[in-house]
Amino acid sequence: MSNQEWQPENYKKSAAFVAELGTPVIELLKPRAGERVLDIGCGDGTLTKSLIEIGCGVVAIDASAEMVSAARAAGVDARVADAEKLETAFPDDSGKFDAVMSNAALHWMDDQYAVVRGVWKLLRPGGRFACECGGEGCVRIIREGIKIALARLGVDYKSRNPWKYPEVGLFAKMLENQGFRVSAIARVDRPTHLADGLRGWLSVFANSHTKGFTSEQRESFFNDVEAYCKPKLYNETSGWTADYVRLRFLAEKPEE
Repeated sequence: MSNQEWQPENYKKSAAFVAELGTPVIELLKPRAGERVLDIGCGDGTLTKSLIEIGCGVVAIDASAEMVSAARAAGVDARVADAEKLETAFPDDSGKFDAVMSNAALHWMDDQYAVVRGVWKLLRPGGRFACECGGEGCVRIIREGIKIALARLGVDYKSRNPWKYPEVGLFAKMLENQGFRVSAIARVDRPTHLADGLRGWLSVFANSHTKGFTSEQRESFFNDVEAYCKPKLYNETSGWTADYVRLRFLAEKPEE
């Protein structure tokens, strides 16, 4: 299990772009007033609130108790739950959701097929599953920098890597094997400006890599990642840009 920790205040400061750039998944879902929607990986609930404003009855889950607390404070019905064990989280809700949405969360989950199976069981016939997550090749340059920085500190990258970025074809096949009809799926290059810099991004999204580090080790890590990434991801005019790649899809559970 990942050692990743989430701090709502740091997330709001350095990762507000996650919800701001989440509009495409809402557009894919086309939520309608009165629908019952599950939001998987709600974070602080910023994007979830747009579903509530439309008039949906929304239940949101996240693995982080801290983020769930922040979402609840924002007025979201949020619960701490493991997306890889949706049947356990919602034992009485089989076939009772009209739609499921997930933004920027699936690539944090190791058993993605378990998530797909769980979503299938919770959706009613005709229900929709709209998702955007990191796709194959996401933050490749940043990950290369992290590997080098950790190697210099004698730390194994694989043992601390929390991400699993799915490939379009394989994920489409996974959805189809479960029974979904894939209406749309695409790999999207989405270079993303980092207003708080690469160090701010690392402090939010890569803290599992520096778990247990001394302040000196953490500073060395940040410096080495920045030095590796700077030639490709930084310029004096716009600052830092992350080499994001997204996997975006809409899948439907056929009517019986």
